[in-house]
Amino acid sequence: MAFEPPQRLVRALGETPEPDHEARWLGQLPRLAEEALERRGVRAQRVQAPGGRSSLVVLVRYDDGTPAALKLAPPGARPDRELAALAHWGGFGAVRLLDPEPYEEGGGLLLERLRPEVSLRSLPEAKSLLEACGTLRRLWVAPPAGHPFETVAERTGRQAGALLTAPPELGPLAEAALAARAELTAVPGEELLLHGNFRQGKVLAGERAPWLAVGPDPLTGERAYDLARLVRDRLEDQVASSAGAAGARRRVNRLADSLEVDRDRLRGWTLFRAVESGNRALAAGRRRDAELLLEFAAWL
Repeated sequence: MAFEPPQRLVRALGETPEPDHEARWLGQLPRLAEEALERRGVRAQRVQAPGGRSSLVVLVRYDDGTPAALKLAPPGARPDRELAALAHWGGFGAVRLLDPEPYEEGGGLLLERLRPEVSLRSLPEAKSLLEACGTLRRLWVAPPAGHPFETVAERTGRQAGALLTAPPELGPLAEAALAARAELTAVPGEELLLHGNFRQGKVLAGERAPWLAVGPDPLTGERAYDLARLVRDRLEDQVASSAGAAGARRRVNRLADSLEVDRDRLRGWTLFRAVESGNRALAAGRRRDAELLLEFAAWL
């Protein structure tokens, strides 16, 4: 079968810091997919569409009919770290890894089949946030010894470098975000394994468990960092509502209290992550996304 990458993936990889590297990977993708299928002994059914922004997912079956999913991601997405995190979680709160062997370059990840068309975003907001919090509780565990994950301080340090050269329109928001990060990283906090990219769309319906997380970008650090991305979920709805700044602060407080996270630390990481995302959106020419993110950040 043809392994055409979805346009959503092509566009997203074109916005990465090294688009030429990603373009080369896209060119090799049909061969990599065929080789991975043969090595794993599974048959392709179809490419999942619209798919994600960082990988190609092929829905597959074993010869006995058992469904699975084969995920292929470029080296820059660090699929080896995703494999390490999924192996450590062992299917508790997250999609199960069906082949936990050490990662081979270009080999992909073989995962249990979930229901990609049904995420927490299909639920009413209050219910979706409740289920999201329950999922996060299961994921926040001590990392394995000798793990390959970077820390929150390391990741946000690189991102802070980009904010130092942000366009003038970010102005005070960039300064506030950098100040928040400096304060948050000055005091050593928890060292837990974090999902790294957690939001409602990253939690899918499954068979052995109602909801399971997918697509981690794992790192280690404090829970407030991981929870911060969830605060701004359904951003367009939040901006369109009449609640404005008061509504954003209520969500921070509600989520912090639900998971026993410090409110101020959650607000600080939410601010930093929103401004950092807004800066990247501006650099990629996604002005509408940037405006929403920066408006939200100003509320905090």
